[in-house]
Amino acid sequence: MAKIIGVANQKGGVGKTTTAINLAAALGVLEKKILLIDADPQANATSGLGIEQSNFSTYNLLEHSENAKKCIQKTASPNLDIIPSHIDLVAAEIELVDRENREYMLKEALKSIRDDYDYIIIDCAPSLGLITINALTAADSIIIPIQCEYFALEGLGKLLNTIKNVQKIHNKDLDIEGLLLTMYDSRLRLSNQVVEEVNSHFPEMVFETIISRNVRLSEAPSFGESILNYDAESKGAIQYLQLAEEVLLKNESLVKN
Repeated sequence: MAKIIGVANQKGGVGKTTTAINLAAALGVLEKKILLIDADPQANATSGLGIEQSNFSTYNLLEHSENAKKCIQKTASPNLDIIPSHIDLVAAEIELVDRENREYMLKEALKSIRDDYDYIIIDCAPSLGLITINALTAADSIIIPIQCEYFALEGLGKLLNTIKNVQKIHNKDLDIEGLLLTMYDSRLRLSNQVVEEVNSHFPEMVFETIISRNVRLSEAPSFGESILNYDAESKGAIQYLQLAEEVLLKNESLVKN
């Protein structure tokens, strides 16, 4: 049965979609069967993998108007499928408000395909609305990207409170997979200060892998490719492979225990 990992932060521009795409691609390269779900109406994970917007998307999944299998598309990345997003997803926030069990729509929709994958990665919207609550309710754990810049920890408390509320009300087993430091520049004193600060506040929760600022990483989505397809030898590709190995090591040692 697939482990479901949400990639979430209500702050925009922290490397959330970059992480969702490239962690999913790296896990696929490491021979795991992966499904990426684009749960952001901006559909950046969809276009970032060169996928056209489709009539069957995360919107249908949340509305239960189509079954999950019908929404899945293959990508050019090995072992990686995607459920694309669509601009209609904006409407789901409003349309689900009156639905019974509205926070569980995604969780229910994924039951039929959970055994088909090793990992399901959800790219969450940069908000704490109903779509993100659905993702957190469906997920087993969350990766929180934090950029190595000023105000890095701003908003993190709010997100952690939301996670606590979801744990209390909807998903008691929700875990924090880890905090991922992104956009790191070793030449900047500020970047190093943020790394120190996050490690001192959350020593047990921070991934060892740090994602550096990398031009190739920024270019890859405009070509509709993951960094591993675009430039497998770049620093960004190597770091996301390291992150994937860290995720696998953590989860497979848990299974053994």
